[in-house]
Parts: sequence; C-alpha cells; structure tokens
Amino acid sequence: MLRPRRLVLAIALFLLTLICSLGLGWNITVAQTNPPAEAPAPSGIDKAPAPPQVSGEAAAKDPDVSDAAKKGTIVSPLAAGQYVLEFNRSPVVGNRLRLRSIYDETRLRFTRPRAWKPKTAKLQVRFRHSPALYATRSNLTAYVNGASVGSLPLNKKQGEIGSAIFDIPPDIIQDNNEVVLAALQNNSPTCTQDPFDPSLWTEILPDSKLVFDFQPQPIALNFSRYPYPIFDDLSLEPNQLAYLLPNAVEEPWLTATTRFQTNVGRFAQYRPLNTRLLSAIDQMQPNERLVIIGTPKTQPALAQLTLPLSVKEGQVRDDKQKVLPNDVGVVMLTTTADKLHPVLVITGNGTEGIAKAVQFLIQPRDRQLGTGQAIVVRQVTDVPAPSPREWTGYLPTANRFQLKDLTTFDNKPYEDMTVRGADAPAMEFDFRALPDDQFTTGNFINLNYSYSPQVNPLTSLVEVQLDGLALMGKKLDSVTGGSHETLRVVLPENRIKPNSKIRIRFQLDPRERRSCNRALDQQLWGTVHADTSFELSRTNVVQVPDLKLLQFGFPFATPQDLSKTAIVLPDVPTKADLSLLFEVGARLGRLSKAESVKLDVFRASKLPTTVRSDRHLIGIGTRENFPLPDALKSEGFTLQDAFRRQRGQSQVQTLPDADGVVKEIVSPWNRDRVLLLLSGQSNTGLDQVRALLNRDFLFFQLREDTVLIGTGEPDPNPYNPNAYSLEFLQQANQKQQLSQTSLLDRFLQSLRISWFILAPGFVIAALLLYAIAQSYLGRLGKK
Repeated sequence: MLRPRRLVLAIALFLLTLICSLGLGWNITVAQTNPPAEAPAPSGIDKAPAPPQVSGEAAAKDPDVSDAAKKGTIVSPLAAGQYVLEFNRSPVVGNRLRLRSIYDETRLRFTRPRAWKPKTAKLQVRFRHSPALYATRSNLTAYVNGASVGSLPLNKKQGEIGSAIFDIPPDIIQDNNEVVLAALQNNSPTCTQDPFDPSLWTEILPDSKLVFDFQPQPIALNFSRYPYPIFDDLSLEPNQLAYLLPNAVEEPWLTATTRFQTNVGRFAQYRPLNTRLLSAIDQMQPNERLVIIGTPKTQPALAQLTLPLSVKEGQVRDDKQKVLPNDVGVVMLTTTADKLHPVLVITGNGTEGIAKAVQFLIQPRDRQLGTGQAIVVRQVTDVPAPSPREWTGYLPTANRFQLKDLTTFDNKPYEDMTVRGADAPAMEFDFRALPDDQFTTGNFINLNYSYSPQVNPLTSLVEVQLDGLALMGKKLDSVTGGSHETLRVVLPENRIKPNSKIRIRFQLDPRERRSCNRALDQQLWGTVHADTSFELSRTNVVQVPDLKLLQFGFPFATPQDLSKTAIVLPDVPTKADLSLLFEVGARLGRLSKAESVKLDVFRASKLPTTVRSDRHLIGIGTRENFPLPDALKSEGFTLQDAFRRQRGQSQVQTLPDADGVVKEIVSPWNRDRVLLLLSGQSNTGLDQVRALLNRDFLFFQLREDTVLIGTGEPDPNPYNPNAYSLEFLQQANQKQQLSQTSLLDRFLQSLRISWFILAPGFVIAALLLYAIAQSYLGRLGKK
C-alpha cells in the first residue's frame, strides 16, 4: 500500500497532468476553429473594419444566401418574376434565321444576370420550312450549352408555321449561354444528291423566344466583385445608373464624376447604359444603382445612409474615430434605407482624396487590390500617358508584324486557327487601321496555312477577303495535304479602314462526295498559323474637321487616356448640360482603352488659357449659354438668337427649333487642335444630341463636319432608327492637316513613296541645267 503522503502526492500529480492536458486540448481547438489573421493590406490602401451586421428579412429566410452575404450588408431581392427574351433582339436575327443545305445550324448567345436563379426555362421556336423536305428524314434539333433539349420533324405544309416548346433544365443555365438550332434537311426518301439545292431551307422566325421564371437573389456587397453590383455586364436590360447631385457643382466634382462615368463606359463597351441625375435619394427608380461622389459637406445625404465608416460633423472618420486627412479617399458600398438599391459612395474630407478614390476604381492594377465593403485609399499609382498611337485593338505601330501580334475581342493574342468540314465558316479577325493611318502602295499579307489530305484538288481552295472583297485565292492542289504553305496577297491601300476585317475562307471539298453521309467531310481541315505576317506602307496624316473620325474617337482619344481632351460647360450647368456631359464621358469610354482616365472638365470662367490652347475641346450648352461663344461664329451653319439659323448668306427663323447640333471645327486657339460643339436652341436639342451619342445606330452614321438631329415624336422609340432624322452638312472650305510625325519623317516618307517620279525628275532637271550651262559657256566663248 502507498503511504498517505505518497498517495496525496500521486493524486496531486494526476490532477495536474489532467488539467494540463485539458488546457493543451483547449488551445489546439481554438487554433483550429479560429480563422488565421488577415494579411496586411498593400501599401497605400487600408481595409476598413468589418461592417455592422445588416441583413434583410429575405436574407434571413432564404437558405441559398451565402454566409458571406449574411455577415455583411446585402441588397434585398425583389419578388420572383418572368422574363421573355425574343430572338429579334439579337442583331444577327433580323427578319429571320435561315438554315440551308443538308445540314446547317445557327447559334444565338444570351447571358444570365448575376442576381438571377432560374426556376424554369423554356425555348419556344416558331419556324417554317420548304414544302420539298421529306418529313421522315428532316428534323430540327435544339441544343442549349451543348445539351440537347428536343427535336421535331419538319413536316409542315406549304406556308404553314410550326411552333414547338422545349423545356430547358435550369441547372444547365450558366452566366454565358449558347442556343444552337440544327436542321437536317432532305428532299428525297433515299439520298439527297445536291447539298446546295435551293429547296433545302428552314427559317426560324424572329418572334421565337426564351422564357425564364426566375428568383432574384440577395446581393452581397464586396469590392472583390466590382464593378458589380453597380454595373452588371451580364444584364439582359440596360444598366440603370443614377448620380446624386451635390449642393455645389464645381470642377472637382465634374472631373471626378465624368472620369468615373468614362470608366463605366469602358465596362459597358457595346452594352446599353442609361444614366440619370437625382436631387434626392428618394427619387430612385426600380433597378437603379446609385453613385454618390463628394465630401460630406457637398453631399449631406450621406448622413441618411448606414456606412461602414462613420461620418460625424461633416467629416469622414476611420475606425478609431479619427478624422481622415484631406488627401485620403474612401470608397464604400452600402444600400438605400429600404435595402433595394446598391449605393457606391466615393468620398473623403477633401477633393484631393476623392480624386484618388476615383482613380483607384478606374485603374485596373489598383482596383484588383480591393475587397470588403469599404476601402481607405491613401495613395494610387500615377499611370503615365500612353503613346498617342498606342491604341489597343488596332494595328501595331510597326509596319511589319504577325497575326499573333493582333488581339481578339477579349484582348488575347491570336493563335493558330483551324476549321473543319466542306462548308466550314470563314476565319475572321479585325484589321483595324488607326484613324489617322494613310496607306500607300506596297501592303501585303503573307498567309501561312496548312490543310488536310483527301481534299479534291480541282475544287478546293483558300481565299483571302478584306471587308467582303475577295482579294486572291489559291487552289489546294495536293491530295496529300499541305504544311506551312504561303500565299502572298496585295492589300489595296484605299480599302484598309479603322473598322476593317480580314476573312480567310477554306473551301474544302472531299475527293468523294456522299451527300447522305455528313461525317465524310469532317476529316477535312484548314489551319491559318499565327506566324502569318503583314507588311504595310503608311504614314499618319489626316484632314480635319471630319465627324466620321469621331466614330473611332479621333482625335479626342489621342492618347487613349484622354489626357489631351477637356470638356467645357457653362458657368451654371443645367441638368440637360450635365446629362449630356455624362453621355459624352460614356461614349469616350466606349471608344478608348487605357490603364487610366485623365479627362478634365471645366466651367467656362474656370477654363485655363493653357488648356484652351493645348487640348482638344468639347463644348456643351445651348446657344444662349454656350461656354465658348466665339466658336459659334465659325463658318458654315450657325445658330442665332430668336431661333434663327444661318448658313452663308442665307438666314431663316424656325419656330420651334428642337433639333440638336453636332459640329466639329478647327480650334480657334490652336490650328493643330479640334473643337467639338454639342449644342441646340433649347434643352430639347441637347436631349437629341444625347440620344445620338447613346444609340449606336445613330452615332455610327456620323460624317461630314456638321450634323442636325431631330425627331418628329415627343417620346421616340429608342430602338427605332426611323424615329430620328439626321441631316449632314459639309461646311469647312479648308481643312487642317494633322500629323503625329515630324517634318523630316514626312519628307523622307514622301521620298520613299515618290521615288519613281523623283528619279526621272532629277535626270530631266540635270539635263536642263547642263543645256543651260553649255549655252552660257558658248556665249562666253564667242565674246
């Protein structure tokens, strides 16, 4: 037996060991369940503390809401609804989609908005087809994202319209989706001999549609997803953006807001965007996103919002309730009081800090650092201006380059491209000249291509087209195939434009054609290699004024960060002036691509003389309040008082005059700069100009140097091109030549271009001088 003292000691030792074991186990549990400490924020950017838990009633009830959404501020979802997407909204549809030959297919793409959760989806197809089709051997099949959703026989009578509804499983709907309609068509019970028989056709009617029943989801606010939810690039409807007006409209707010709107235009690209100005938050409409830019003193409505960082006594404070310096900016995401609208707040205690915060959201490299619901911006990188001729998506500035030096629509270099089948689609890529490129003779494409064996050398070929114009073709004359063969094609100098496209078409016919077996042509292929090279001969010179150049942003997007452009407003801008200003900013954003935006906006009395003489200018305002009145007195068409119009010696009075005017002239303060006038006799005229900038089908008609735009309807249909009337005038008697090259470079370029004229000219001049000298010497000898 243990002695009592030893027994007590053993019990004490046992208890001590047990307590230590429990303590160690507790420490291990804490280390495993607590998340690791957050990594420090990058230099110059502080993450605000976690926002208070503000969750909507729908978020608490919805089991699909993520934990992240439940922990932070969310936008409450709207009620469930139905959306109908008709085929005719796609520009490729037009009046109908036609399927030809034995087998043909057409593709349509659509997106799913980020906050949608599809409950059901249906594809309703209306069609008609040739009565010559043999019903048991002709059918129409629908695919969605590669999955077959149904087939039907083509068995309708002459003129009869068929209709079918296909159920789409909701779980195959993705962010980006593709519908494929494929038709197998035969006009014989055994074998259709001629695949190009004109009786082989089926038409998909434009009122075919996709019908969605969807449940909107709560939106978690986090800058890691920016620009969502302020801008949704997957939206099926135009994005609705609203700006809250400050109590004082001055240069810092004008410049910061316009730069932000320009960046939104870059996000939008071809997508529609609607913008409004609000005087109060309660003027918000459904599906609108609110942007508030300004200090707490100029935007007192900030006090109505629940913000991650507090605003007290008209000053923004950090998490320790210390007032932030004037050169520190803050960006925050929150919601309106009803939690139905997301709100982006860009603020600070000084204009310098707000400018930094806007640049943080504009510049991709800085913006990628953002996360959370609030970010304190202390410093941003100053991005230098790009070269004036460095335009993303256009031809390189070098005169010799390869296909892989060009970029696709998503800014990736081209790689080898391959097509298959006898009726393979053409390979197409942009060949966009810079707007001021002027081409001379000596432009070539050295097409590097390969093709498969088993082609018919009598009927197979490769063809090069420029904007639909066939330039040259070559037979594929080897039955064993070809590898890295080269075709040198001349590119006509007068056909290369800023919107040009080159198409490479392979006509691949099998050596033995069996029309009833589609698989026999799938072993045929043609490849265009990325080392296809180009040789160009060009100079950069352009004649202004010319509004056709504005279709590509020239010269205002030179350089692409807009640092050589300024916009001028009246001293007291109206809502119509500001709305047009934001539309100009969005359009300039669509037309430019750069790492930053350095566009400036001034009121007339605040426009510096150096800016007026050194930059391209855009003036906005009605005739009575136009910020640059001297420019209205330029030659050609002008607006006068009392609703009068003047052109040359002719003058008329129109009552009323609701047309808008877009006019481009050479700047009166610098012959190497351009001034764009956006005006009208009234605010209605400014609204017409705004419509011209907002709608692509109007904007891409611009030409000459003056455009008058009007409409005969008080509320025109925004999708109807016939609702607007455009009148184009050429007013300038003399044009100014703009060039980015020096006089020496232009002289050398002229020598290179005109050597075949200059060389004989020098010989003739030498002979004349020799004859004159001999005659003079002969006279001296006689004396």
